[in-house]
Amino acid sequence: MTELKNLEVELSRFRTRLWAAAGFVLFCFGLLVFRLLVLQVVRHDELATQAENNRIAVVPIVPNRGLIVDRNGVVLANNYSAYTLEITPSKVENLEATIDELATFIDIQPRDRRRFKRLREESKRFESIPIRTRLTDEEVAKFTAQRFRFPGVEVQARLFRHYPYGELASHVLGYIGRINQKEKEAIEDWPEEDQANYRGTDYIGKLGIEQAYERDLHGITGFEEVETSAGGRAVRRLRSNPATPGNTLHLAIDIKLQHLIERLFGGRRGALVAIDPRNGEVLAFVSKPTFDPNLFVDGIDSDSWRELNESMDKPLLNRALRGTYPPGSTYKPFMALAALNTGKRSPSTVIMDNGVFLFGGHRFRSPENEKGGAMNMRRSIVESSNVYYYSLANELGVDTIHSQMSPLGFGRLTGIDLQGEVKGILPSTEWKRKAYRRPEQKKWYAGETISLGIGQGYNTFTMLQVASALSTLVADGQRFEPRVVREVEDVVTRQRRIVSGQALPPLPLKPEHTAIIREAMHGVTTEGTGTRVFAGATYLSGGKTGTAQAVTLRQNEKYNASKMAEYQRDHSLYEAFAPVDQPRVALAVIVENAGFGAQSAAPIARRVLDYLLAGIYPSEEDIVEVSQGRGIAPIGVSRRVADVPLPRGTDAFGSDVTDPTYTEQPGLGPMPVRAASSAQGASAPMEAASAASAAQGASAPVAASAVTTAAVEPLRAPSSPRPSTPWVAAGASAPASTPTRAPGARP
Repeated sequence: MTELKNLEVELSRFRTRLWAAAGFVLFCFGLLVFRLLVLQVVRHDELATQAENNRIAVVPIVPNRGLIVDRNGVVLANNYSAYTLEITPSKVENLEATIDELATFIDIQPRDRRRFKRLREESKRFESIPIRTRLTDEEVAKFTAQRFRFPGVEVQARLFRHYPYGELASHVLGYIGRINQKEKEAIEDWPEEDQANYRGTDYIGKLGIEQAYERDLHGITGFEEVETSAGGRAVRRLRSNPATPGNTLHLAIDIKLQHLIERLFGGRRGALVAIDPRNGEVLAFVSKPTFDPNLFVDGIDSDSWRELNESMDKPLLNRALRGTYPPGSTYKPFMALAALNTGKRSPSTVIMDNGVFLFGGHRFRSPENEKGGAMNMRRSIVESSNVYYYSLANELGVDTIHSQMSPLGFGRLTGIDLQGEVKGILPSTEWKRKAYRRPEQKKWYAGETISLGIGQGYNTFTMLQVASALSTLVADGQRFEPRVVREVEDVVTRQRRIVSGQALPPLPLKPEHTAIIREAMHGVTTEGTGTRVFAGATYLSGGKTGTAQAVTLRQNEKYNASKMAEYQRDHSLYEAFAPVDQPRVALAVIVENAGFGAQSAAPIARRVLDYLLAGIYPSEEDIVEVSQGRGIAPIGVSRRVADVPLPRGTDAFGSDVTDPTYTEQPGLGPMPVRAASSAQGASAPMEAASAASAAQGASAPVAASAVTTAAVEPLRAPSSPRPSTPWVAAGASAPASTPTRAPGARP
């Protein structure tokens, strides 16, 4: 039987479905229109910015680090550019396989892998890490041809720091190294503007001038806006704001003099600091032995680090800044000044010196070669009487000694423009209460005061403090904070900001008192312990020899250097100033474990004064004699300082630096003369760095280092590949340990 359909019902159902479908379609179109309005109107600015950021990569341009030059314009630290092969771990699926593949056509040594592993542990995954540095042109070409095979691997143009004179003045200059995690965290606490200035910067000053003047040397970071393709490759440069190179630091140090002093020390340990009393400029700052700061720039290899760190000579210890020693008899002029200031003694007060000072049943003796007899103040300094100062210390007491010596700078930071200075120890009853834990150790015993008078006991100071105190004394109380840097030169304006010469409030020393001390110290060089060393000098100088114990002897034990280990022998010290009437130099020098002050330290001081005041450079045979502890008065044919060539310097690839001074060219800033003609050649590495960095990604600024325009040596590749060295403790600083101090006086 045939079923009849109700057409009206069917049509109604159809219309309902049609309207439902039409409504659904309209609703979908409404959603599309709404979304279109949101994207094109409501969020237009936000999305347009994101789109622009996807198209444009902002690449920081790291500025050239500023030059460091000596007082005569000799370049002591500069920059050179080189190519590095770098890997971004987050963009590489299999690191080991990638490195193995790269090693098939680029020389990657096991030490390079160890360095990469260490840096990877210290860095974040998205940071670019070098696997090889200083690529040759041939290696760069090989990688470029196969770059498509290695996503996340790039060749970057980087700036490297170079110290042309290697170990010379290394404790003054310091070095730069890769920014470690602790330093990154410290940078995060800086103001936003300073943080922005370090975007893209991988290296920072670690020690010395490089650390103390980091902000001046760093410069101002620039940027480039680079248009990138969908694949992240750089297409063209849209806008550029060039970086401003770091400022040039002009030191007060004469590198030729510095070289001479380091030669005079030879293989011995010690320190010397020379200061101009008129303005606080540091004329020489020597710590021996030294180290080569170039080892740290690109990461020091484990063998070199172990050799430096484990050496008994402690070459990483800045002895001039951090090495503390008993001052020995060089302390006596300051004790005499304290006696005059307090009125405890007059210049004519006579003390009988029979070679022994008895106190509490203890015999404090004098050296066997001391003349003894009736001692007034002048003779006590000229002949270095121990008994005179044993009794003076007993009369003054430890707290009075402390109150007299502290204003001169003993036991205090001098404020020198180098970081890491130590205070040393200027003892007092309060100091001892804080220094020791056990009740019986906290108490100050009267017998402990006696040895302080001859610069022994708990007294330990740096040569910087001794030289600074002597500078204040001979300047009649006028004080300056010592300054290694004379001027900071702005590379843009060429204006120089004077750093040295800021006077501190003077000490209320009476000129008649300081005149007595100066005249007595002059007597040391004409009739006292320094007579033979300063025979024939063309200027009048004052000085004081010193011999300081490295270990304490028992009550009845006699000192015999030949029966003692070398590290247990007495230290040799000398302090000097010249000319006597208007001092221009005040210095302090110590030669560790070298014996009598006039034997080893005073001859070095004599040659320094000859150089500075008479323009005389010692003969080669004289330098050898002094460096071996046999020099007295100069021997051989001396030379004029102007006739002696500068020490040999080398560029980053081992070639001699023929003209180490720097010049200025418009728009380029100061640069080494030999590099001026090649400054324009730095643009190619810049292009490579910018393009490679832009390819890393789009939205965030990418760390990159670029060569801009200042103070770079010509980019050149060595004749054969130069493998990198493993990076070990690139941020390591000098150890805080100091030479052994003598806890008491020699009986």
